[in-house]
Amino acid sequence: MKARRNKKQVPSFRKLIKTSKVKLENKLKNKQFKQQSTIKKYRKEQRKLRQAVKDAVSKKPIPLEDPRSKRPVKRMEREEEEEEEEALPLDMMDEDDLQLMKDLGQKASFLTRDLSSSEPVHIKKRKHESVIDKYEKMPRTLQTAPEKELIHLLPIKDKSGIIPQTREKPVTDIQQEEEDEEELQVEEEVIENPSQELTLEEHLIERKKKLQEKKIQIAALASAVLSDPESNIKKLKELRSMLMEQDPDVAVTVRKLVIISLMELFKDITPSYKIRPLTEAEKSTKIRKETQKLREFEEGLVSQYKFYLENLEQVVKDWKQRKLKKSNVVSLKAYKGLAEVAVKSLCELLVALPHFNFHNNIIVLIVPLMNDGSKLISEMCCEAVKKLFKQDKLGQASLGVIKVISGFVKGRNYEVRPEMLKTFLCLRIKEIEVKKDTEDINKPKKFMTFKEKRKTLSRMQRKWKKAEEKLERELREAEASESTEKKLKLHTETLNIVFVTYFRILKKAQRSPLLPAVLEGLAKFAHLINVEFFDDLLVVLHTLIESGDLSYQESLHCVQTAFHILSGQGDVLNIDPMKFYTHLYKTLFKLHAGATNDGIEIVLHCLDVMLSKRRKQVSHQRALAFIKRLCTLALQVLPNSSIGLLATTRILMHTFPRTDLLLDSESQGSGVFLPELEEPEYCNAQNTALWELHTLRRHYHPVVQRFATHLLAGAPSEGSEALKPELSRRSAIELFETYSMAAMTFNPPVEPSNSKKKDKVLQGDSFLNEDLNQLIKRYCNEVASEIPLDFTKCLKTSLQ
Repeated sequence: MKARRNKKQVPSFRKLIKTSKVKLENKLKNKQFKQQSTIKKYRKEQRKLRQAVKDAVSKKPIPLEDPRSKRPVKRMEREEEEEEEEALPLDMMDEDDLQLMKDLGQKASFLTRDLSSSEPVHIKKRKHESVIDKYEKMPRTLQTAPEKELIHLLPIKDKSGIIPQTREKPVTDIQQEEEDEEELQVEEEVIENPSQELTLEEHLIERKKKLQEKKIQIAALASAVLSDPESNIKKLKELRSMLMEQDPDVAVTVRKLVIISLMELFKDITPSYKIRPLTEAEKSTKIRKETQKLREFEEGLVSQYKFYLENLEQVVKDWKQRKLKKSNVVSLKAYKGLAEVAVKSLCELLVALPHFNFHNNIIVLIVPLMNDGSKLISEMCCEAVKKLFKQDKLGQASLGVIKVISGFVKGRNYEVRPEMLKTFLCLRIKEIEVKKDTEDINKPKKFMTFKEKRKTLSRMQRKWKKAEEKLERELREAEASESTEKKLKLHTETLNIVFVTYFRILKKAQRSPLLPAVLEGLAKFAHLINVEFFDDLLVVLHTLIESGDLSYQESLHCVQTAFHILSGQGDVLNIDPMKFYTHLYKTLFKLHAGATNDGIEIVLHCLDVMLSKRRKQVSHQRALAFIKRLCTLALQVLPNSSIGLLATTRILMHTFPRTDLLLDSESQGSGVFLPELEEPEYCNAQNTALWELHTLRRHYHPVVQRFATHLLAGAPSEGSEALKPELSRRSAIELFETYSMAAMTFNPPVEPSNSKKKDKVLQGDSFLNEDLNQLIKRYCNEVASEIPLDFTKCLKTSLQ
């Protein structure tokens, strides 16, 4: 016979993979269901066990005379009464009858067995009896009334034997007893409280003692967590629970200490990576004990960190809303102090843990507080954001903060503190772009393809080339800490958001107090703006200057921004910036030694960009006019500003050599110098001299004297009139900051005089002659006589 073919098709490989996946999922589900069912059974058994323990505790005591009896108390009492009623004295019975009754009692099993048992005696014989019949034949006991608890008294001995004595226990309401006990305790406390009134001194001693105990407890918990974080992670919860301290004497201080302690703990024990939640597959797989311990530590750390941040947020909300808690432990006055500590902790965590979980939540909390009415909290948050920008190398955290700030400024309709936008100046975008440029210049070496190797190299050479390329790849991976492309992408997105914020304010809020911060930011990042926006931006800046609504400092920022644009990518544009030169030349005399002295720093930046870096586009007449105006301005500003202006003049004299004609008083030219003219090109500055330097040479500040003497000699680089290296090698801005008088002291300090004090101090009388002294004393001792004043005599003599 032919063998039958198996008509069943063999499943394909893909189908096998699918079915195996389904089977694995079903197995996993069954395993999880079994685990859940076993847990439920275990809980049920535990519940039954607890109920049994409760019943055993509350169960009535068994009578001493019949411990094996299972009958209810009422039935037992009723049977005893019947026995007492029907019992006959044993003396009236014959001995034969008594013996017969005893024999019958031993044989009668139906009299001796317990009728309350759930099964009859001959249950084994009746195998085919139905369950319903069994249930119907079982004896029933009806509980018409609740069982009463009995008190066992001493028994009485009678002729018939020992008779037990019992009495019902009076039923009392347990709840009423507990309420009575609580009332008694409250009354006792009320009675005791007046007797324990403490004086102020005793109260302070008691508070100090409590505070010391709490400090020791906080220190013990913190040190335990620090010593072994993985084992003692549960101590964090215990420490965090102290944030809810209820003792009104020490609640505020303890909460502040706990907030700071937890902040420092999280900074120390937090890992240098972000902890992600585990997937279902990872939870179901078997792992080693060490891995399981690490997972438990990470889960506990993340949960406690989350709860801690929620507590800090609640503290700040309570302070903002000024709502008093029901517990009334912390007063409204203490809310501000607690909020300041909470904000400080949030700022520290923002800077210290930018890589860890919930960093975006901290940013959302901090950014609105940068615009807070409290100056202390606002400055604290702004400083934290600046610090984060300065130390953020990759740019991920900076991008998150910039997004939230931009949205907040737009949502508040640009009515925020200027300090919020000034934080943008600390972004590290410029440094990264410089690194990118150097990488573009020194492009990495490309590896040869397989075809190129096969054409040019032999087999042995290809083998060596492959080994070299492998080594180069490994070295390149070791050098690169982060991907350059990722950095560039993050910084490009950050810069786009910054410029969108700046341009919105320039368009919609030109009279906003944010304008100086916007112009300052544009001046810093102008070299990164797209060339397409340059024309429109320069028109907007010139319009702002011509409007006259800007202060001198804002207008200087406009000039600085315009020239930063033109000094970078703007070189390719054919734009004449003469109007900006004119505006700066006109604005210089608004500066003086008073409040506007701080504007000198911006002027020095502008002069460096406008004259030194653009020397080829600056005419000779314009350079002469600016040198003359700077020397004149040096007469009316503070010493550090004079030093900065004279240092700039020195650089301009070196940059433009023919400007030394201003030092020659005998040279003559056509026209007259017009100092009041606002156009530097047509003021005829070649027809004047730098007479201001002779005045500055007699200045009280030694450095100003030195610079004036140096410039009068023609600013030589060698010789006796040359400057020392410590002055010549520094820029004008560095000299301005070095010799600042912000501390209201002389810089450098004035040398003390060497004149010795005279031992003998002359009195006022010693300067007069002896005869004159005697005459003065005599007139002073005489009593003045009252003589009427007659002014007519003097009048007559004057008329004659």
